[in-house]
This record gives sequence, structure tokens and C-alpha cells, in this order.
Amino acid sequence: MSVLIVIPARYASTRYPGKPLVDLRGTDGVAKSLIRRSWDAAMQVDGVDRVVVATDDDRIKQAAEAFGAEVVMTPEACRNGTERCAAAIDAMDESYDIVVNLQGDAPLTPAWFISDLVAGIQARPDVDVATPVLRTEGRALNGFLDDRRAGRVGGTTAVFGASMNALYFSKEVIPYTGQTFADDADTPVFHHVGVYAYRPDALRAYGTWPIGPLETLEGLEQLRFLEQARSVLCVEVDAKGRQFWELNNPEDVPRIEAMLKEMGAD
Repeated sequence: MSVLIVIPARYASTRYPGKPLVDLRGTDGVAKSLIRRSWDAAMQVDGVDRVVVATDDDRIKQAAEAFGAEVVMTPEACRNGTERCAAAIDAMDESYDIVVNLQGDAPLTPAWFISDLVAGIQARPDVDVATPVLRTEGRALNGFLDDRRAGRVGGTTAVFGASMNALYFSKEVIPYTGQTFADDADTPVFHHVGVYAYRPDALRAYGTWPIGPLETLEGLEQLRFLEQARSVLCVEVDAKGRQFWELNNPEDVPRIEAMLKEMGAD
């Protein structure tokens, strides 16, 4: 099956304007933009036929092309990354069997997360979308809880059934546990990793559906699939000792830079 990775990126983020161009420093102290680090993460994935950045902003376009990325311009009216991915495939000259949305705020995404995700959707022809979930350790869960207590939007959590089909996604920490976990202890909470693999027909249909109440309340684009009774497969991935975090707020920059240094990433 042919695989396309799309990295949607917009400048006018409500919570963090200009986020794709924010600099992050690794072990060598050299600054690389968030969009550059997301592109580098995508380029490490085996078995991918093409990688593009999808944006509506000339500043992002110029920055991405400067480090060698292929850019597809998409309408400003796209309301989230999924709609931008749909616009990107409509604007391209080739079709693909699987479209992967590697959101431009997740530069710590390991290549094997995406490989496992693609393998998961290929093995389940009954699902329209697949997304990775990562069992949290106590350190990550405590970070989520600290964010919520401080009124910050941190990571998204997921719950799913025995078939691994998603039941719900939330910016709140679900399921409720009421327990305290050591930093290195496994917990029953799964972090939703902001990557998606779509079948193109489902991706194109997405933009024709109305935004439902759950998507509106949570601000989570994947809930539109659940509200339309479409199956979303959760693929459990293994961090293999790596930390994972998305850049949602300015306060996340030092946290991600510390993780880059811990990984030994330049």
C-alpha cells in the first residue's frame, strides 16, 4: 500500500500563534524550528512514499522550503489538521492508499509509532481511521494532572474497548483512577499520540460532516469520526524508554528541549 505523510501547520493558532516557527534546541544548542523537527521526524519513517507540509501561510512555506521540504498550499478556511490533510490530497497530483497526519506540534514522535500505526490500519480493513495510544508511566500522568490543576491544556487521553476501537478521547485525564503512581510505574491511563492514519475516502468525507457537540466542547478533531459512528482504531505503541510530548503551550518548550537533550537529539 502506498503511504503519504502530511504535516499540517498553521501560523494562526489560537493558543500559540506562530507555533510552527518556534525554535527548539537539542544537545548541540542549535535552534531548529518546530516544523523542521516535525519534518525530520517524518523523514525517519521507513516505507513512506512521500512527505509534504500542508499550510496556508507564506511564512511557514518559506521556512519549510528553506530546509528542503515539499509544501502544499491549502485554504485558510481549514479548521483543523484533518481538514487540512483532506485539502492537501485534493490539491495533489497522485493518490495514496493510506494518508498519515503527523501533526506539526509533535516532533518527538518516534518513527516506529508511525510504522506500527500504518501496519495497524492495514490489518483492519473495517476501520476508517487509526491513531496511536501510549500507556503512561507515573511521570507522564503526573504531568497531565499538573497541567489540568494549573488550568493548562496538556496531553489528550483515550479510552477504548476490547477490539481496540476508540470509545472516547478527552483533554481531561480519563479514566479517573484516584491513585498515586511512582514515576516509573505503569498506569491505566493512555496518552493519545497526535498522529492519524486515514483511508482517503473517510478523510474526504470528514470535511462534509458538521462539527458536533463533543468536538466543539473538547476541541478534538478526531471526535467528529466518533460522532458520525465511524470506527477509530487505537494502536498501542511502545515508547521503548523514549518520552513523548506535544507542544501545546509556550510552557512546553523547555520540557521538550529537555527531552531532546535526554534523547541525545541535536
